[in-house]
Amino acid sequence: MSTICAISTPYGVGGIAVVRVTGAEAISIVDSLFQGKQKLTEGQARRAYYGHIVRNGEVLDEVMVTLFLAPHSYTGEDMVEIACHGSVYIQRELLQWLIQAGATLAKAGEFTQRAFLNGKLDLTQAESVADIIASQSKAEKDIALAQLKGGVSQKLQQLRDQLLQFTSLIELELDFADHEDLEFADRNELQQLVQTIQTELETLIESFQVGNAIKNGIPVAIIGAVNAGKSTLLNALLGEQRALVSNIPGTTRDTIEECITIGDKLFRLIDTAGLRATEDQVEQMGIERTKESIQKAKIVIEVIDSTNPQRLSFTPEKTADKIWIYAYNKADLITQNTENQQDNFTVQISAKNNQIAPLLAILQNVFSDYDTSSVLISNTRHFEALSKALQALKQLQQNMANHLPEDLLAVDLHDCLDALGEITGEITSQEVLNNIFAKFCIGK
Repeated sequence: MSTICAISTPYGVGGIAVVRVTGAEAISIVDSLFQGKQKLTEGQARRAYYGHIVRNGEVLDEVMVTLFLAPHSYTGEDMVEIACHGSVYIQRELLQWLIQAGATLAKAGEFTQRAFLNGKLDLTQAESVADIIASQSKAEKDIALAQLKGGVSQKLQQLRDQLLQFTSLIELELDFADHEDLEFADRNELQQLVQTIQTELETLIESFQVGNAIKNGIPVAIIGAVNAGKSTLLNALLGEQRALVSNIPGTTRDTIEECITIGDKLFRLIDTAGLRATEDQVEQMGIERTKESIQKAKIVIEVIDSTNPQRLSFTPEKTADKIWIYAYNKADLITQNTENQQDNFTVQISAKNNQIAPLLAILQNVFSDYDTSSVLISNTRHFEALSKALQALKQLQQNMANHLPEDLLAVDLHDCLDALGEITGEITSQEVLNNIFAKFCIGK
């Protein structure tokens, strides 16, 4: 593979910028531009060397150069990191000088792709690198870090190893198909194993509901009748005047979406149009979008005017996968607390006076029973592959119950193994790899 280079720090002016070079010629290419007390080709691994970047007598910058020798580097190849001053001009010139010296500009995610191809990371770990970089909350970072440490990989490898053992025994039976009385794979043990793995897969698939919500921001729909104070609540939660507030009913006609971090989690707050019977076509469109937001939300905050409680114009479906919070607003305008307790998720607030602490407490503790350092599935690709593996196991169980021949059982086992292998990258196509690493930033 060619030697590649890229700027690894974000674009713009800063105190320090880092340029990375990796490949068989990485050290010699950088050494051709480096002037220090000793040649980099004679340097030691994991040592930083002070010097200058010089070409044809022109000094570009003073730098610190760190060497990483194969296979003990991020990519598994010889790799050099050049720390220079954060001038945009210096960064661009350094990159150009490296290219002219023989390096090639890296593609998006090419450093991590090489780490995957060289066996330094599996595919789930490689994807977690991008997730860590993109993380916007502690919970999101914790999930990605657990995956980088191999949490998902280890769990899947255990399941695959168990299935592989029985698959080999089933295929051994096929080799002795002429001896119908031979049975190497105990069917009762296989049935128990399949049931155990099915339970494990169902647990992982179920965790996607939480993991994906935490990764992308937990969607929160703020709904209620007109003038209940939904937009005022959004502004109070954000700490700024994001939504237009008016006493005129129907002011909010479209959804407004903003993100906020509460505790260790990111929330996507969606302020919706007030729900009421109306002949206004534009307002009706807004109400339809409100209904769509309720469907997609993990948390629904129903804002109710304490001074004038109104029923919604339709009855939303309160499914088990949603947390429904009743926020009785304008509590400052009533002389005594009303008996509106419907469950533990009912609070009295005053959005206008920023008295929303009880609501924040609920949001801060949501999903607190899930350990983000444990194995949580947050990647849609993983979810789809796990679903395929589960379907293959269910088909296997049905075929075993119908006493179908070993070759069909082997097909089901291989379908399950292939689906699990797709997640870690043991079985995957170049198209899938290109799609995954294209989402990375250049230089990582």
